[in-house]
Order: sequence, then C-alpha cells, then structure tokens
Amino acid sequence: MAQERLGVLAIYLNNSRLEELAYFKRLSKEGQRLGVQVEVFTPADVQGNAVRTLTFDSNRGRWLRKYTTLPPIIYDRCRYKAAANYHMLQAFRNRHAKLIYLSKPLANKWSMHQTLSQSTAIRPYLPATVRYSSISELMKFLKKYKLIYVKPKNGTGGRGILRIEQISPDLYLLQGRNQYRSIIAPFRANERQLAIKLHTLNLSPDYVVQQGIHLTLNDGRVHDYRLLIQKNGQGEWEVTGCAGRIGPHRSITSNLHGGGTAVTQDRLLSYRFPSPEKRESIKEEMNEFAYKLADYLEVKFGKLCELGMDIAVDLKGNVWLLEVNPKPSREVFRRIGQHATYQKAVTRPLEYALWMLSQKKSVDDRND
Repeated sequence: MAQERLGVLAIYLNNSRLEELAYFKRLSKEGQRLGVQVEVFTPADVQGNAVRTLTFDSNRGRWLRKYTTLPPIIYDRCRYKAAANYHMLQAFRNRHAKLIYLSKPLANKWSMHQTLSQSTAIRPYLPATVRYSSISELMKFLKKYKLIYVKPKNGTGGRGILRIEQISPDLYLLQGRNQYRSIIAPFRANERQLAIKLHTLNLSPDYVVQQGIHLTLNDGRVHDYRLLIQKNGQGEWEVTGCAGRIGPHRSITSNLHGGGTAVTQDRLLSYRFPSPEKRESIKEEMNEFAYKLADYLEVKFGKLCELGMDIAVDLKGNVWLLEVNPKPSREVFRRIGQHATYQKAVTRPLEYALWMLSQKKSVDDRND
C-alpha cells in the first residue's frame, strides 16, 4: 500500500535551524509505523507547487533533503514569535487554500479573551483581563485584584511576562522575565517608584493585564497544569493527559523552556489538596472544561487538531484557564516518565491526519 504524505509546516530559527526538530524526528518514526511519510518544510522552501522537504531516514539515522510536490495535508507547527512569521504563514495558507489543514490559526491573547468571554459556559473560568492602556489604569486594576500579570498579547514560552503584587498598602513587588526568558531581579517599590519603573518597560496596547491567581507553593515556587486534548483517529476530541509544572526559584512562570520541572498531576494536586475525593473532582472538572473549550473554539475558529491548556487551580480548588495554545509541546509527559501518554501525544496528529484523508477520499468517491 502506498504511503500517505503529511506535510509539517515549520519555521527556521536564525535562518538555518528548524524549531522542534527532535519532535519532528519522533513524529517521522511514528509515521513510518503507521504508513505516513512526514515531510518537513517552511514557507521559504516552497516555489510554486514544488517544495524542498526534509524527511528522516531511519536506516541512515539522518535527515534527507529532496524536491517534491506539496503534500496534500498540512500539520502547521509554526509559532508566531514575530509579526513577519504570521504574515508569511497567512500568505502560504491563502496561496495554498486547497490543501487540507489539520487546524486553523487562533487569535492573540486579547482577542482570545474577548472571544471566550462571549460563552456563558467558559466565562467563569477566565481571570479578569483588560488591554493595557496606561500606567494609571494598570495601578487601578492592581489595587482591585492585589495580584496581576502583564503579558505580551503575542508572547509564548513565558517571554516578557511581569507579575506585580501589592504586598502592603504602599509596597509592591515586581517580578518577571524579559524577552529572552531571563529572570528579572525582584523589585520592591512604593507606588511612585513602581510607576517610574513601569515607564521604563515600554508597555503598550500590545500587552494584556490579567487578574493573578495565587500559584505559589509552600516553597515559594509557582505551579500550574498543562492539559493536552487532541483529535483521535475517529476525528473526535480526547484528553490525552495532564501534567503539573513547577517553576524554578524566583521565576514567575512554570514553563519547561524557562527551567520549570514537570511532575504528575496527582502529585502536584496533593501538595494543596490532601483529600483524594477533592483531587478527583478537580481532575474531572479540568477534563470537562477541556472538552467544552475545544468544542467552542472549533465553532469560533474552524477545525482544530490539538490544544494545550495552561490551567491554574486556586487554594479553594477552583479551576482557571491561564492560556490556550493550538501548537502545544508534549515534552511534559516524557519528563514525568509517562511514556505511553507521550507516545499517544505524538501519534494522535498522525492518526487524525489519516482520518481526515479518508474522509476526503470518501467525499471524492461519492462525487465521481
């Protein structure tokens, strides 16, 4: 039987190295097992309907370049770290609209918040969020919630995020990470000093200001949960797994790229909730919410393949959505030793792609 072809749309970091190459190698190996040839390329590799792809040769243990036609189905793994990337990918999708795409692009953090706020079922899970307008408005928001996060609306991986907490009537603590993910030294200041410091950070309407959820554990480190929900080989949503992440000391984020540690969901929940019944009810609520959110986002944006949800659980056990990512990593499951979950997380996009191709063939056969 002829192999199916799956194109993986990727992006170059610094013009030569591909982001996520280790994941693509794993995807290629799983693809060979399922009869799918994984072909990796970037928009820059496309000339007309010809494309210069990378395929992994398991026998030789290396990547091979070859010129071929565009694959019929595309798995988009490009992260929009810059506006230029976004425009380049939009241009590719517009030019090649007849290809099958496993997913559609989602909105930035501010537009996403507005979209999600329209749903009465999802709204209770959202921290209060506003678009940055001025330092005086930010200070009003801070005095209302006592703890806030300031995030670039297009940021990923914890870049450029600030955490500001009011720790006494006129004392504030500013912490964060810069655009390179490096930890910013904690800064304690009164209101006037804080305003001066914020002026130097060049905040703009490209940032959102979000109500903070208390995520600090007893040892002072922050934590959250990464839930992965994916389409399976029948084209239906299924929760693949959920794991905990704990940030390094003095970090305000838990991202693994920023030095975070992965732990099992149960272990992390047990740090705050000794009751097994309470832990089970929180896990159940997380899963139910994940299905609700995935269905709603498909209604709003079109067909999707997978979603990574960053979830917080407050001291009372309430579930909050911090962020949703249509191009999630699955590394967290490998880090906690859940190899079967990790393998499932790699395999599911391939199984979903095969299902999408079979659906297209059925339609084509009926139209013949």
